[in-house]
Amino acid sequence: MTSIFEVSPRCLELQRKLIDFVNNDCLPAEEIYESQVGTGDKRWTTVPPIMEDLKAKAKSLGLWNLFLNKSYPEGPGLTNLEYATLCEITGRCPRVAPEALNCSAPDTGNMEVFAKYGTPEQKAKWLVPLMNGKIRSAFAMTEVAVSSSDATNIETSIERVGDHYIINGLKWWISGAGDPRCKVYLVMGKSDPNNEHKYRQQSIVVVPADTPGIEVVRPMQVFGYDDAPEGHCEVKFTNVRVPVANIILGEGRGFEVIQGRLGPGRIHHCMRAIGMAERSLDVMIARVTDPSRRTFGRILARHGTVAADVAKMRIEINASRLMVLSAADKIDKTDAKGALRDIAMAKIMVPQMLQRVIDLAIQAHGAAGVSQDFPLARFYAGARTLRIADGPDEVHTMQLARFELMRGDDIRARDNAIKARRAQILNNGSKL
Repeated sequence: MTSIFEVSPRCLELQRKLIDFVNNDCLPAEEIYESQVGTGDKRWTTVPPIMEDLKAKAKSLGLWNLFLNKSYPEGPGLTNLEYATLCEITGRCPRVAPEALNCSAPDTGNMEVFAKYGTPEQKAKWLVPLMNGKIRSAFAMTEVAVSSSDATNIETSIERVGDHYIINGLKWWISGAGDPRCKVYLVMGKSDPNNEHKYRQQSIVVVPADTPGIEVVRPMQVFGYDDAPEGHCEVKFTNVRVPVANIILGEGRGFEVIQGRLGPGRIHHCMRAIGMAERSLDVMIARVTDPSRRTFGRILARHGTVAADVAKMRIEINASRLMVLSAADKIDKTDAKGALRDIAMAKIMVPQMLQRVIDLAIQAHGAAGVSQDFPLARFYAGARTLRIADGPDEVHTMQLARFELMRGDDIRARDNAIKARRAQILNNGSKL
């Protein structure tokens, strides 16, 4: 992997180890993992044994909990930029590699919340076992009844009654909620719905998964994929009671928490998407250069449209990589808030690029491209979903446009200064 961005020698060594681990362990384990998930109800009670083997090996190689950046004492000390380069490598095997490194969503975001905002008690109870890979977690925000792309619409109630919060609401697309190892939820809801500041109405509370009143209603499907065992579930909270000590950061600070959580997380998703795109291109090149596959007297790669597609895919992948690494670098040099513009650009560009790349790879495979014999169909489902997850394209586009349009006054002022200087030069006999 090459980049114009500098990374530490330690990161380069981690890249080398990780490439070897993904190629020699994770990718060969893909089909075994899927077969061990099982069928029927067993899909939600079975943890593929090979995953535990992979986790043990990743730990032994020092490829564990790489996601917590250098601002956290619990992490390995990498920058966001450095970790982004590692995400690309795991993205080539998205179902297996991230979890094997204990670096898969939603756990990474939830661990970051506990590390950044958690009390010592919350860290001891939840962060430690999460970082040890002993339990998993879920983040419950999206709701059935409202347009959740505008999180101010969230209706789940978090009502304080004495020394407890009572939670009521119906959530869905809650990733990880189907996993038998899921032991804790971070739940976002309204604790102060009448607050005149609409971004101070929401809070996030820690809810143990075995708390009475929680019902996992059903697993949702993404183009027919259920992503067992973790899944993406509809979850109902009915008079769920937790101590007030379970609040994260404080009442009314839910938006502050999710913005700190989502910024780096979007970079992780985008870089894994780059890895998926690279693998899709590799799969396509292997197909179109196969001498046994010929149409109209020549191999597929000798057809102009196919060759042009390969070239376009390479250009788009490389451009997208630079976009994401630039955003990660900006986070390191400022913070997630200071990099909002760059994160928005990456989140718009990369999933759309990935979708186009996979689509071209599918087309080159013909019917095989949409079958279970290649990873492309599942990749496509993930790529299309990523254009909705963590904020849809439209929200990021509006945000980006807002940043650009704010430059209007400065642009006009500069243009007026140029006009004034031109008039001055003309009045001086066209001399500087």
